[in-house]
Amino acid sequence: MISKAGKALNGRLDHRNPLVFDTHELGRRPGAMQRVSRTVEAPAKDEILGIQGVIGVPAGAPVELALRLESVMEGVLVTGTARARAEGECVRCLEPVEQQLDTDFQEMFSYPDADDRGRKHAEPGDDAEEDEEIIPLEDGLFDLEPVLRDAVVLALPMQPVCREDCAGLCSECGMNLNDNPGHHHDVADIRWAALQGLAGSLQSGEKDEMSGAEAEAGVDEKQEK
Repeated sequence: MISKAGKALNGRLDHRNPLVFDTHELGRRPGAMQRVSRTVEAPAKDEILGIQGVIGVPAGAPVELALRLESVMEGVLVTGTARARAEGECVRCLEPVEQQLDTDFQEMFSYPDADDRGRKHAEPGDDAEEDEEIIPLEDGLFDLEPVLRDAVVLALPMQPVCREDCAGLCSECGMNLNDNPGHHHDVADIRWAALQGLAGSLQSGEKDEMSGAEAEAGVDEKQEK
């Protein structure tokens, strides 16, 4: 059985995992090269391979991998490209978004018995506390999933949009402004609201005074008669 991390139950890499690659055929002679093409399913570790809740390759969707494996003194240098279809949601109008994903990546996987000639050490006075990390090969195998995840996240937009000129949603009612470009709401300027209220009060007062004056005039006329 293969776990989500690409390892078998005993904690070691499992060659049956499609994202685990075997370098035994490549050999350890510096300069040797091998090309590998493989279509795999996006890992089901998360709902998407990418930026959670924003955009990514859905779990189980096909991912086309083209790799070049090169044997060097310190290990195996893996250079590759990944192609897939990413899905998400427009941050402006919330409509579905699809995007063709093409991303490049490169990673060094070191031999367990390699010396430190290929490692980058921190110079005295640098803030770096540790040497640059190089992922070790495990029985000639390497797991591409962590490298693939990092590459996909870097290649995807943090704020995907359905189109560059997307007008978004109406802030008052939520209507899609792309479908209704002339949509608007008549909103009174709040700066005039107090004056309008005052004008209304004055008009009401004037009407009341006029009604009172007319009533008094009617009484006077009756008394004269």
